Amino acid sequence: MLSLVLAMLSLVVGVGAGLARLGADVPALASALAGWHAALMVCAFFGTVIGLERAVALGRPIAYLGPLTSGLGGIVLLAGLPLPWAQLLFVLASLVLFGGAVVVVRRQSALFTRTLAVGAACWLVGNLAWVASGMIQSAIPWWLSFLVVTIAGERLELTRFLPVRREAAPLFRVAAVTTLGGAVAAWFSPLGLVLFAAGLFALSLWLLRYDIARHNARQRDLVRYIALCLLSGYAWLAAGAVIGLAGGFTPGHTLRDAGLHAVTLGFVFAMVFGHAPIIFPAIARVRIPYHPVFYLPLVLLHLSLAVRTAGALAGGDAAPLLRIGGLANAAALLVFILTMVVSVLRGRRASRG
Repeated sequence: MLSLVLAMLSLVVGVGAGLARLGADVPALASALAGWHAALMVCAFFGTVIGLERAVALGRPIAYLGPLTSGLGGIVLLAGLPLPWAQLLFVLASLVLFGGAVVVVRRQSALFTRTLAVGAACWLVGNLAWVASGMIQSAIPWWLSFLVVTIAGERLELTRFLPVRREAAPLFRVAAVTTLGGAVAAWFSPLGLVLFAAGLFALSLWLLRYDIARHNARQRDLVRYIALCLLSGYAWLAAGAVIGLAGGFTPGHTLRDAGLHAVTLGFVFAMVFGHAPIIFPAIARVRIPYHPVFYLPLVLLHLSLAVRTAGALAGGDAAPLLRIGGLANAAALLVFILTMVVSVLRGRRASRG
């Protein structure tokens, strides 16, 4: 529970730091951490949440060391302590996550378990690249790979409940290898980021074609809600990849904000919205009953991201539109958190009744 609290603190300040990058008026702490927006969101928040999920699944006390260290890494950044301390904690957290993934592969060697191990390795490589180069930009492709490959691996696991399609696994491997190959090539040439985007685009098409969400979208209530979260996220992943193919992942490019946030907000947070009613109860031991109001933050997320993307695509003349979209992104996340909190309270009342 402590790790989850630390993750939420990093999320709140990380969102504020992102708004500061857009020129919004935010508290001094968030403004001072604008340069560490990516580290707070990917390492301190997502790294902690994913680490907690893996620790619960693994069932070994030592696995909880990973999310604890990544959560503390976020606190080190918030406290303004020396950067190497935070980097060391993030490296340790990614090592624990990777070690746990290796244990799972030894228990059950399957494409999805190996994919999850590769995703964890991407976080470790990104953290080491940040330490070695001193530049956070060198870690970005690997951090994105960590998020996307991990999510893809989790979705791959559920394809076991669908009829076997012989072409699915080879196509998945090609898409994943292309993504990782692009991340490696990005160390040597900006064209590597284009290859990286091509891999993300291939993964988005694979998910849209083979994920069980296509079938679950015809169901009802929570199953349908989760499926629509996933499908909308895959569409944003494809959009971000297309922007990346146009050079949008390159540092300094006018489309960089649109490309990165199509992936991290449109895709990754859509996954968070969809999986929260399942994962948070497993982590925090709380009940989150489904309610149609769950769709409200999802719609706000997509509409606000569309506004933000339009502002980025329009260039400098649309900077206010970009800022408005960013503020609306933050509002969507706030509404989501409030929705989950209210749902937890509803679940507790229902249990007592």
